[in-house]
Amino acid sequence: MKTPALPLTRDLVLIGGGHSHALVLRMWGMTPLPGARLTVINPGPTAPYSGMLPGFVAGHYERDALDIELVQLARFAGARVILGAASGIDRSARLIHVPGRPPVGYDVASIDIGITSAMPDLPGFAEHAVPAKPLGPFAKAWDTYRNGSGPASVAVIGGGVAGAELAAAMAFALRARGRAAKVHLVDNGAALSALRPQAASKLRAALTAQGVTLHEQAKITEVTAEGLRLSDGGEIAAQFVTGAASARPHGWLETTGLALTDGFVDVSPTLQSSDPDIFAAGDCAHMVKTPRPKAGVFAVRQAPVLFDNLRKRLAGEGTPRPYRPQRDYLKLISLGRKSALADRVGLALSGPALWRWKDHIDQSFMRKFRDLPQMALPPLPSPRAAGSREALGDKPMCGGCGAKVGRDALSAALSHLPAPVRPDVTALPGDDAALLLTGGARQVMTTDHLRAFVEDPVVMARIATVHALGDIWAMGAAPQAATASLTLPRMSEALAQRTLTEILTAASEILRDSGAEIVGGHSSMGDEMTIGLTLTGLCDRAPITLGGAQVGDDLVLTKPLGSGVVMAAEMQGAARGAWVAAALTSMTRPQSEAAAILQEAHAMTDVTGFGLAGHLHGICMASGVSAELTLDAIPLLPGALTLSTQGIRSTLYPKNREAVPGLTQESPRADLLFDPQTAGGLLAAIPEGVARVAELRAAGFEAAVIGRIDGDWPGQISIA
Repeated sequence: MKTPALPLTRDLVLIGGGHSHALVLRMWGMTPLPGARLTVINPGPTAPYSGMLPGFVAGHYERDALDIELVQLARFAGARVILGAASGIDRSARLIHVPGRPPVGYDVASIDIGITSAMPDLPGFAEHAVPAKPLGPFAKAWDTYRNGSGPASVAVIGGGVAGAELAAAMAFALRARGRAAKVHLVDNGAALSALRPQAASKLRAALTAQGVTLHEQAKITEVTAEGLRLSDGGEIAAQFVTGAASARPHGWLETTGLALTDGFVDVSPTLQSSDPDIFAAGDCAHMVKTPRPKAGVFAVRQAPVLFDNLRKRLAGEGTPRPYRPQRDYLKLISLGRKSALADRVGLALSGPALWRWKDHIDQSFMRKFRDLPQMALPPLPSPRAAGSREALGDKPMCGGCGAKVGRDALSAALSHLPAPVRPDVTALPGDDAALLLTGGARQVMTTDHLRAFVEDPVVMARIATVHALGDIWAMGAAPQAATASLTLPRMSEALAQRTLTEILTAASEILRDSGAEIVGGHSSMGDEMTIGLTLTGLCDRAPITLGGAQVGDDLVLTKPLGSGVVMAAEMQGAARGAWVAAALTSMTRPQSEAAAILQEAHAMTDVTGFGLAGHLHGICMASGVSAELTLDAIPLLPGALTLSTQGIRSTLYPKNREAVPGLTQESPRADLLFDPQTAGGLLAAIPEGVARVAELRAAGFEAAVIGRIDGDWPGQISIA
């Protein structure tokens, strides 16, 4: 019997993808703690690096250069990623609340969510200004404004170092684009007061050189659509207003019951809060014994201490070590153009060489996440059975429908089954579900299960549920009831309860919204998570089958292709987080409404493991027709074509291509016809497809007419 892996017994949850947590994820990937399950919660799939923001604002860096790819980093660390913003912690129940999903259980948690520079007390700021933090929304808004045309006017509220860097960078960027610009830096007191006199003098000179107008002792009373209104009655005209005047904590921290200072989480030298099972780091933390300004250098240097102390807390042994912040630190301040100012211990130097030094430091930090170390795989046992290496392959086995058995092997196995003899069971070879006659009612039944390809049980449950329902929707049936079959990785009873609760809650929500109920099931433990559902549905008329497509029908697809290649790339650490997020959003989108719009289809199926070509081939064979596809009309998920061009393929791709021998065109786009989909779209042969697509798009589906049924040559598929 196979020796089982060490059971999972403790949950560590990192709230936020700040610099400290990003480094903890990297260190965890190199030295994981056996038995601990790691989760990171973040609003988006990337975490921006603030040190390079002025360079981006000035135009020296592309937007992508600022992003730490949390999805790739989590894959490296073996962690699950939850894309959402935490909104609270129930410490008594040990639950973290994230809107739009069941609460996340924890044994040990850490908070690194940064700060905001929003100014809620300033009238008009929320309506007419963009805070410089969080960085993501600001960067998007600035990029749009910067790339506009005509005269520009900008106001930066806050005359500290951060505000000065932004103002200089904005002035440089607008001038570099040939736009006549007026940039204002406004402070209600003395600007640059945190700097030593020599450094402040050099920075003032740099602002003047960039054409920035500095307003000191200027109290702002209101932000308007035209700019800033001052207490002395004056006004500053500005089309783009941002705020960098304050470091504000996120409001939900007030609800945690943790000890706070000005809204920031109080931490001891060990980075533990007033609750020893909750740590905090970065700008959202307040070091009670050694207060320091909000600066990224402290977050970076806290990371090794945080990593060690989290491991010790999870293991329940060892004395946590203290973090001792330095009293002074090197400040490298961007001056708009490729020049920087260095300030430390009273010495202030500036020039292009210092910008190159800053760029080297920043790029070295980002390379830690772009060039993740390749962890060696355990060697294959020797001696071993012949063919083992070939069967294992040269890349990880895909999950979801990418892990299906090939069509030829499945068809060969099914061919040995005897035909049904019961009069109330109607055999529909090749269709997505069986038809049962029960007391005069037409009932369809189907089963599906998926090998997990994401670590988050909630997302995986949603995908598995939508995937299983696809069979019911494709038959034109109304979902009725479901039973679940679940395999969890070996874990403690407490973690199993948390995981089952997440899975069943997520599945039940989708089923109930679709008109069905989950009525029971079976669970066990094994090597990895697998989620399966057996479903029934009711038909008020003859079900839609694969047979029935007619010459002249349009072919309508309700979802874009590419989930197989995107998730295969994700397993290899090669997919951008935004691409993965888009694929997961597509896979978790239910299709009840789409099925209703397509209820007059002559033939319909859901596009899953055998790819678009394989499932269209099934319709053509069952209907005795041929089809023509318009390749460029087929919608694709973001990143799918790029990854296909790079040669990334799902493990099921070769078998899918072999199963449709007549379709021989090869190109990155054509190859996606054989990409196995999980929870893919509905494919319908239907009259008046253009009108149906208009309805589908109005309902929010990325649908398209992708071809037509063009003849009576069974199984033939051509590309226009």
